[in-house]
Amino acid sequence: MILCVNVDHVATVRQARLGSDPDPVMAATLAILGGADGITIHLREDRRHINDRDLDMLKKFVPVELNLEMAPTDEMIRIALRALPDLVTLVPEKRRELTTEGGINLHALRNRLRKAIRVLKGKGIKTSLFINPSPDDVDIAKEVGADMIEVHTGCYANTKGNMQERELVKVMKAVQRAVSRGLSANAGHGLNYYNVSRIAESDSIRGLYIGHSIISRAVLVGMERAVHEMRTLIKRS
Repeated sequence: MILCVNVDHVATVRQARLGSDPDPVMAATLAILGGADGITIHLREDRRHINDRDLDMLKKFVPVELNLEMAPTDEMIRIALRALPDLVTLVPEKRRELTTEGGINLHALRNRLRKAIRVLKGKGIKTSLFINPSPDDVDIAKEVGADMIEVHTGCYANTKGNMQERELVKVMKAVQRAVSRGLSANAGHGLNYYNVSRIAESDSIRGLYIGHSIISRAVLVGMERAVHEMRTLIKRS
């Protein structure tokens, strides 16, 4: 199971002063030294944190999987075709949201997603869809041609007790459905040092995509240590 670290919030701190520090490219390098198998960035339409320069620099210097999260817009597709990341994850995007609030609306965007995936795969870019933990969403992801899915774990991460157990079952059912349909399955959103172990127990999950909790920990102990600690938890599970 791979660990892909999202460095968006390093850029969030940088943008608070509109300066050059801290640099998400340097953060990505330290994350890799700490054991990250991949780096994720979300290039938003409003460039609120990650910008085009970050994407170009990471593509040039990152020796592991570079996952570009983006909305399925014409602008973002053009950027992906130019930058050629290893993986594109198509996600929903709202201008006023603090973070991604759920899986992409596959029913409403079915045709747009099919076209975007066809264009991206035509350039050799693997594609993933960020989906809710729903078997129906898995089936549509397969239908529109995605290579893999990333199951939204936010509801699991933000609940406790019996409700969390029910959300865990939903995530695992979606993962198993994906595998049965020939899709690779990833998981992410809201995962932290306290709740990651139950998700990491699954042999069917290809990778975990984690950002905020690792960056928050890195503020206190450093990026290499924060990533190493998360990597250790995943291995133990």
